[in-house]
Amino acid sequence: MRVESGVHGFTCEVCSKTFKYASALIVHLRVHTGEKPFSCEFCSKTFKRSGELTYHTRTHTNERPFSCKVCKKAFKRTSQLTAHVRVHTGERPFTCKVCDKSFVNSGSLSVHKRIHTGVRPHSCKECDASFSQLSQLRLHMGVHTAERPFHCTVCDKKFMMSSDLKRHTRTHTGERPYSCTVCGKKFKTSSGLNGHMVVHKGERRYICEECDMSFALLSQFKLHMLVHSGEQP
Repeated sequence: MRVESGVHGFTCEVCSKTFKYASALIVHLRVHTGEKPFSCEFCSKTFKRSGELTYHTRTHTNERPFSCKVCKKAFKRTSQLTAHVRVHTGERPFTCKVCDKSFVNSGSLSVHKRIHTGVRPHSCKECDASFSQLSQLRLHMGVHTAERPFHCTVCDKKFMMSSDLKRHTRTHTGERPYSCTVCGKKFKTSSGLNGHMVVHKGERRYICEECDMSFALLSQFKLHMLVHSGEQP
């Protein structure tokens, strides 16, 4: 395919999309040609862009050049670090237009939207079950395989996912890598920190339909509901 310049820049002769630079058009043309000129030296996988190859290579080398200044956690991509930093700042710039729930990255918002649309793109090949998230499908597959490949070296407990093992390991080490930037309190999980941050923000997201009382934490709300149910706390 030829690369030709026009009045408005460089135009793709296949789909008419225009680009400011010829180099950007050359990369774009690979979408149509299927060309993948960048090859991994560790495996046979190929890529359209050199940046994609750089990131992929880190899956082999485990290089994590981007570090969080708050908790020192390291990442393979700058985008991963940017999203992680929001765990500390509490920033959630991606908001659902249906329910106003907000998220630290666009990917989490996209997955959340499936709650409203009912889309379940990840299907089990063994049964008719389908899921909105790939992680849910992977967890489900353990039902069919009974495989739990991730072992705790301390207590030999087994897990289906490496992330579950990582969280479990903190029960032995006492590690709390997620710190509150307001009061310094530390947590084992990012969800624990996120739940804590509402205390500082003054948000009361859990509202009792019986008496209109509101609470910042779900645990507080559940304890309160025992008053109405007649159960002993």
